[in-house]
Amino acid sequence: MHEHDSDRLAERFEAHRGQLRAVAYRMLGSPTEADDAVQEAWLRLSRTGPGGIDDLESWLRTVVARLCLDMLRTRTSRREEPLDGPLTERTSGGGPGAEPEDEAVLVESVGRALLVVLDRLKPAERVAFVLHDLFAMPFEEIAPIVDRTPVAAKKLASRARQRVRGGDAVPRAERAGPAEQRRVVDAFLAAARSGDLGALLAVLAPDVVRHADPAVLPAGRAAVARGADVVARETLVFGRRSRLAAPALVNGAVGVVVAPHGRLLLALAITVEGGRVAAYDVIADPERLRRLDLAVLDGVY
Repeated sequence: MHEHDSDRLAERFEAHRGQLRAVAYRMLGSPTEADDAVQEAWLRLSRTGPGGIDDLESWLRTVVARLCLDMLRTRTSRREEPLDGPLTERTSGGGPGAEPEDEAVLVESVGRALLVVLDRLKPAERVAFVLHDLFAMPFEEIAPIVDRTPVAAKKLASRARQRVRGGDAVPRAERAGPAEQRRVVDAFLAAARSGDLGALLAVLAPDVVRHADPAVLPAGRAAVARGADVVARETLVFGRRSRLAAPALVNGAVGVVVAPHGRLLLALAITVEGGRVAAYDVIADPERLRRLDLAVLDGVY
């Protein structure tokens, strides 16, 4: 390939880099791995050249998707291990769990809750869902990537969609409806983020109860706290990590996931009664987290 042709091919590739990275990031949930997949796609293109490629955008997207599927299938145990450092340090704002500004913007552009739920999908389900639901790729093009028929690829995306959206939040007799839950949880998060003690007291029931797994508590802190004043003052500490939090469906009710780098670290199962937070459970134990039924809220993606 002549130098001029090589430069032209690089220019054409760069025109697609941003979109390719967006696809790869949603599949992998890691900016570094997404960049690796995109760079590998460029290396393959530069080795083969554009000859015989009718639609460069489609070719590149297919190559990146296949690379991502392989990476999802071969991830090592390091991806399942928690972030380094004690949990109370990793969620306190400025420690190892903190995100660089550019990564935080990327995470928020996709949605923390969506990244958390996508990470629970099987590799082929995740790829099919991302390509079809998030990037409108037809199943006829998705099928060879996931080594399925178009009908089977559609079923993969459908199963993923059900996991992502979850069931409707159906309230028990004593629980508020989904809209009321969302309003109260949003107010709770806003108050925690702003450090507004008065707003927290307004959104917490007078007899609110906070349960928490020991891993998330400082040494000597009780696993159960009771009363609005005690819980509100304690929740101000949570405010330092609340920028890493997002509303989500937690076991069918509106709750909160805390996900530095888009990876689930802990969850809050929240009970709303009478327009206030009546109780919340801070779940950090890995086994309890794995058992949670998590989904994104309607309209999040």
